[in-house]
Amino acid sequence: MRAQDADGIDSLRITAGSQQWVDDGGFSQVISARYRLIIPSGTQPGTQIPVTFRARDAAGFEAKRDTYVVAVP
Repeated sequence: MRAQDADGIDSLRITAGSQQWVDDGGFSQVISARYRLIIPSGTQPGTQIPVTFRARDAAGFEAKRDTYVVAVP
């Protein structure tokens, strides 16, 4: 994930299924991070796993995007 804001990034928050990651942006104007989603064993192929991305800037504004990943065999 990559977030950019002239005011500075306060934090990134990613939720995928039951997993969650939070990164401190340190008020940098740009932050990027990589995440690895571990799909639990026994998850049926074709299952849609919801993913939410949130970035909050230094002024308190928050951008949110929702999507999903699909489990494959």
